[in-house]
Amino acid sequence: MTIRGGGSPRDGGAARPEPGTLRVRQAHPIDEVPIEDDHYARGGAPTGRASAPTPRLAGRRNSGSGGGLGGLLRLVLFIVLLAGVVLVASLTVLRPVISRAIVDYAAKTPSALKLPFVADLVREDLGSALTDAPSSSPTEVTFDVVDGDTAQTIATRLHQVGLLTDPRSLVFIATEQDLTTSLEVGTYILRMNMTPQQIVTSLLISHQVAVTIGLRPSLRLEQVTAKLQTVTGLTMDVQAFYNEVKHPPPSLLQDYPWLVLPKGASLEGFLAAATYTVSPDITADEFVRQLLDTWYQQVGPELLNVPASRGLNFYQILTLASVVERETGDDADRALIAGVYQNRLNPKLFPPGAFQSDPTIFYVNDTLQLAKLPFGQWQSYLFWAPLAAGTTLPADLPADLAGYNTYTSKGLLPGPICTPSVASIQAALNPDTKDGYLFFLAKKDGSGTVFAKTYAEHLANIKKYGP
Repeated sequence: MTIRGGGSPRDGGAARPEPGTLRVRQAHPIDEVPIEDDHYARGGAPTGRASAPTPRLAGRRNSGSGGGLGGLLRLVLFIVLLAGVVLVASLTVLRPVISRAIVDYAAKTPSALKLPFVADLVREDLGSALTDAPSSSPTEVTFDVVDGDTAQTIATRLHQVGLLTDPRSLVFIATEQDLTTSLEVGTYILRMNMTPQQIVTSLLISHQVAVTIGLRPSLRLEQVTAKLQTVTGLTMDVQAFYNEVKHPPPSLLQDYPWLVLPKGASLEGFLAAATYTVSPDITADEFVRQLLDTWYQQVGPELLNVPASRGLNFYQILTLASVVERETGDDADRALIAGVYQNRLNPKLFPPGAFQSDPTIFYVNDTLQLAKLPFGQWQSYLFWAPLAAGTTLPADLPADLAGYNTYTSKGLLPGPICTPSVASIQAALNPDTKDGYLFFLAKKDGSGTVFAKTYAEHLANIKKYGP
């Protein structure tokens, strides 16, 4: 079970389900396995009520003047009344012992909770543990229900991770609501501030089995959006997600002071690559925040603090890193490729002054093509495909895209084109420029990358290794 930060509560692990799918199997009914916990056997004397038998009094008969048979009847009546008083007193004294015995029995035999007087005693013994959340923290807990689980076994584990003050509370509610056979195998997302009833709703009523979202490095934000459109079971408003990452609101930026963006910039480059296990009804804002939180955990403040001697701020470093990410997946080449682009920013080494990166051309083309597609069809689009033979980008590009055509625009492009890996960020922070390489070529056979200092050397590499 993994604990991590999360959002506000909502009313509503066996092998985990495949990403984006639900694997549902019936777990065992509650009464088959007694709870292995000592909570039913602890605590002070309960205050539940037990009704004492009411003595039945014999009717009086008129016996004349008060002696003989009349006196005997009065003596019998006194003895009966005294016995009733003694019985009531004995029950009052023994009541805690009797109540505890009943509560302990219910722990071993949850079906006994179906008896009203037993349920009343257990309810009183549970007290606030039956209704109150164990914490006010919205921290999320990933919880697995596995084959063979019962309400009692999951209640014990929920208590062990702090999700229940008393494990009996879940068993009580599940029995009372006839949900003891409603367990489904899967991974669930619960929160520390959920009440026992909310946990029962999530696990046994709504069956909010968590969904898995896998994001790899090198995805642009439209690809992340398209991925979300394909996740089975996810009820998120994907359009709202895209709007937020494309135009992050001030309220979001205020919560992430390390997120320093140029005016009007999107969250491109900051949507962390990871495998996310989330509640199916996670909101767009909650997921955006998970992406940012994960990105910061992966990168850390050390990489954000770029030395002034580097000559670029972090956003520019991230931009360079995103190009490196799209150019190679080989860690051995990242620093050299970053060095090539860093050298191209030096007009003394590379007079044309243009970045000349093919992935930026693909980025522009994809942006233009996506604008023509209905939002719901993005999931079927092929991203990062080279332009068809004989085609070029339009001469007149929208102002926000023109800077990404690095064959016509000089200098570093305006912003990231994807989310780079930490390895690419480190390469952009420490580019290998010492050999003065200005060109590189991935060998056609996939055996590596070759570098060149001059265009003539680059042409020779193309002839030798293929375009």
